[in-house]
Amino acid sequence: MTKVTCIRALTAVQAERGAPQLYTAVTRRTCSSVTAPRITTHYTIRPRDKDPRWEGVEMERFADQADVVIVGGGPAGLSAAIRLKQLANEHQKELRVCLVEKAPQMGAHTLSGACLEPSALTELFPDWKERGAPLNTPVTEDVFNIFTKNHRIPVPILPGLPMQNHGNYLVRLGNFVRWLGEQAEELGVELYPGYAAAEVLFHEDGSVKGVATNDVGIAKDGSPKDVFERGMELHAKVTLFGEGCHGHLAKQLYKQFNLRENCEPQTYAIGLKELWMIDEKKWKPGRTEHSVGWPLDRHTYGGSFLYHLNEGEPLVALGFVVGLDYTNPYLSPFREFQRWKHHPFVAATLEGGQRIAYGARALNEGGFQSIPKLTFPGGLLIGCSPGFMNVPKIKGTHTAMKSGILAAEAIFPKVTAEEADSETAGLHVPEYAESLKSSWVWKELHSVRNIRPSFHNPLGLYGGMIYTGIFYWILRGKEPWTLKHRGLDAHQLKPAKECTPIEYPKPDGKISFDLLSSVALSGTNHEGDQPPHLTLKDDSVPVARNLAVYDGPEQRFCPAGVYEYVPVETGDGMRLQINAQNCVHCKTCDIKDPSQNINWVVPEGGGGPAYNGM
Repeated sequence: MTKVTCIRALTAVQAERGAPQLYTAVTRRTCSSVTAPRITTHYTIRPRDKDPRWEGVEMERFADQADVVIVGGGPAGLSAAIRLKQLANEHQKELRVCLVEKAPQMGAHTLSGACLEPSALTELFPDWKERGAPLNTPVTEDVFNIFTKNHRIPVPILPGLPMQNHGNYLVRLGNFVRWLGEQAEELGVELYPGYAAAEVLFHEDGSVKGVATNDVGIAKDGSPKDVFERGMELHAKVTLFGEGCHGHLAKQLYKQFNLRENCEPQTYAIGLKELWMIDEKKWKPGRTEHSVGWPLDRHTYGGSFLYHLNEGEPLVALGFVVGLDYTNPYLSPFREFQRWKHHPFVAATLEGGQRIAYGARALNEGGFQSIPKLTFPGGLLIGCSPGFMNVPKIKGTHTAMKSGILAAEAIFPKVTAEEADSETAGLHVPEYAESLKSSWVWKELHSVRNIRPSFHNPLGLYGGMIYTGIFYWILRGKEPWTLKHRGLDAHQLKPAKECTPIEYPKPDGKISFDLLSSVALSGTNHEGDQPPHLTLKDDSVPVARNLAVYDGPEQRFCPAGVYEYVPVETGDGMRLQINAQNCVHCKTCDIKDPSQNINWVVPEGGGGPAYNGM
């Protein structure tokens, strides 16, 4: 099948999308006026082969064959694709590389701080400056503070500490990803944005065969519409999974191949971000500001960033990160973020400015201890999917890109060999994991492995900072022990009766804002008439356990107002309402749900946030 035919097959049915629609007070009343027979209607929970409405529906899928299929158009996936085509050109080999990405355009679902360390980029494109890579803001100044409610304690950034950023660049990562996509297309990579990989396909011997893109044309009640169309199968000799943090296909692969058998559970954080246009007199291009402390207590891991970008206008990127191993179910990461902006040191920058964008995304914090097995027959994991983020640096783009480069270099000889050197139909490439362990990525993550778990001590934040100062700055991570994380973030919440509710100030509409007006700035939109992609394994659990024991924490840890408990229409009691159209694809619910009852799956391709350079 040619690329043109492939595109036509993939685009056979695309729902027409209108302006983003968020659930407001009006739509809430409308939605809660009718009791749905069930919350979850998605076919992953309600099998179609047992549903009479699907009898006689054509379920055959088109199939196409590539040498390599890559899932996810982030820095890791695009770096792998680019490096594969570079190698193919160097060795004069024909190599078909297909990349699928759920966002409608490359970079539209990408969100990060971001302070970019250019090491991997320089390896990929030594001439990146001449190529016009959008790295416009070299870091010129680093500021680090411990916040109290009304004051700050400056902390010197000594040479060699992770927060030293000289030589790095402040970027809008979505723009950088879009640029990487352009470089990939110039090299001949086939990019398919707007099509989400929904299913892993397997050969009869159990090795990965490829992926299938999502079906379209399914109604909200789970029935087929007249325009229903099956997704497309993409087969490959090897498939690279680079979905980003907490990828839904990677979750399946962990279980299928027992990839987490010899590592600790991954631990996460949620990062919330805004872009602001500020008074030009307060603008200091190249300045980075980081803080820890207020408004979080010393036992809640988190911190902030504020970056002054040099994009031709007085723009700052600011954000707040909260570790998802927090214990108080009344904590709201979004409202902590809004409260943080009122600190005198932060508010002084924002006053008189205008907020222009908002978004959120989960990030890996497990580091070295939580890296799973990376290879399996027919595929491998790259980037933030397995989790290569350097937590104290708050950087993962350079390590993600390097993992993609190493993956490409490991698989290229095998996918271009005349005879397959593999015991399975899908190629197994253990050389990738070996090369990663010999690279600077492994050394870097090993050196900082104890910084994040060191915060689990009676002094909390302050004990962690003392540990970092002694064992990282002096010994550079060479201590002969490795600390452990607490365990699954979902298991850390205490029952509501053991915790004190947190009283948050009302937003003033100038510095701080409400949730729905924030989500509106993310451009989030989904086709309304489709099954909610926030699926529940058991529809009774939210009220019976989450609300009863933890006072419904999903309505606070979600940064987009997706989950809310509303009164039942008849009688007494509450029910969970899922406003799936608001979802910004951060994956926090899947991670933090104390019952592990929420399973995030992909919606119809193209749905989600529409970030512009976040």
